[in-house]
Amino acid sequence: MSIFIDRKEELSVLNERYARKGAEFIILYGRRRIGKSELIEHFLKTTRGIRFLAREESKHLQLKKITRDCAEFFHDDYLQKSPFGDWDSFFAYLAGKTTERQVIAIDEFPYLVKEDPSLPSIIQEYWDTRLKDSGIVLILSGSSISMMEEYTMQHSSPLFGRRTGQILLHGFRFVDVLDYIGNFTKAVEYYSVFGGTPAYIMAIDKEQGVFENITGKILSTDASLYKDVEFVLRMELNEPRYYFSILLSLAKGNNRIGLIMNDTGLEKGLITKYLSILMDLRLVERRIPVTDNNRSRKGLYRLSDNLFTFWFRFVHPNIERIEREEADTVLKTDIQPQFAQYIGKAFESMVEDLFCEFNREGLLPFRFDTIGNWWDKGEEIDLVALQKERASILFCECKWQDRVNAEKLLVQLKKKAAAVPWMDKSRNEYYCIVARSFSHRPEKQENNENTLFLDIGDLEAWHRQCQTS
Repeated sequence: MSIFIDRKEELSVLNERYARKGAEFIILYGRRRIGKSELIEHFLKTTRGIRFLAREESKHLQLKKITRDCAEFFHDDYLQKSPFGDWDSFFAYLAGKTTERQVIAIDEFPYLVKEDPSLPSIIQEYWDTRLKDSGIVLILSGSSISMMEEYTMQHSSPLFGRRTGQILLHGFRFVDVLDYIGNFTKAVEYYSVFGGTPAYIMAIDKEQGVFENITGKILSTDASLYKDVEFVLRMELNEPRYYFSILLSLAKGNNRIGLIMNDTGLEKGLITKYLSILMDLRLVERRIPVTDNNRSRKGLYRLSDNLFTFWFRFVHPNIERIEREEADTVLKTDIQPQFAQYIGKAFESMVEDLFCEFNREGLLPFRFDTIGNWWDKGEEIDLVALQKERASILFCECKWQDRVNAEKLLVQLKKKAAAVPWMDKSRNEYYCIVARSFSHRPEKQENNENTLFLDIGDLEAWHRQCQTS
């Protein structure tokens, strides 16, 4: 089974655009390893078109390669003998081939622009004069989020205003990975380490445990994932040493600018600037308490990709030891003792993802409008879901532990819930405890209708219900 099947939404968007009559100009972008090329190739299986894969090489070699690809796709022997001399020749050629519906996908577009900065202006001219009234579906794809936005979507770009759509490709959600892995416990363990990037998930050996996969896929100096985080950052960032310091600090749990300042020694203005760039790259996110508005001053920063979190917490500080072939020692002394705690924080986001799925099917006590974390003055609640119309609020604690004492945790949760300032006098309160397993879980007759106790068996069953409905 291919994990690609879960790209239904993005594939549906592309097929919808293809079914229309007019020309389409689509920007497809997202981090490396996220599955852009696979999405294009899958799209082309049911449509007519070609994907040109750009490479980091001279303009002359780029045009030679595109000539060969065009000659083969269009069965043009003459073109093989008379290659394109410039980008004008290429787009003039395409314009003559798009009277019928045709997909032209240029993958890794930034490589071409770096070699010839005039390319966006050339595409603008041909789009405005010949292509916008043709049957073309033009897709420009790239892995550098910052460059794709600069070259195609910013106001200063010649291509600004030309696109008819854009797709920012994200990693898979936990529910997608759960379907692929097939075992709930393993899915939680794998997702907490490898995240939702398709290439990382596909690197997993599902027949082995999580620690074997960590050793073989991340801690081995010859493994693809050992240097991949560093490679992605160096491709995107001009001053990686400062970014590395900030990401390392975030991975250690320093989630406020002041804490990052104390940890790194960097100035506030520098940290603010670099955090903004990291958020633009979707590597860092800023969370606010779910009951606050966007102007809240309680915002906390955190890494938004689990592999990056794992790498900066456990790999980057131990690179010298790993290089000395002490990976087993790193695993036993650094990773295994902290692993349960590490998963616990990641598990909250997985439950949030599951609850969003359950919410669509109406499995929770009410359909919420928003869900997130809550914290204030040293107190925090893992998840809080709100529905404003009926003043309903759900408080949830998530524990990746066995034999959890449900009643004790519920008492603590209710005490913290009383401090949450949201529609205090008129709200309808609900409570939920999620755990790997419980030492004792009240039966329904012991429990009122406002409280849920969910173990992994319940989560699996509800997930299957959502998949079959």
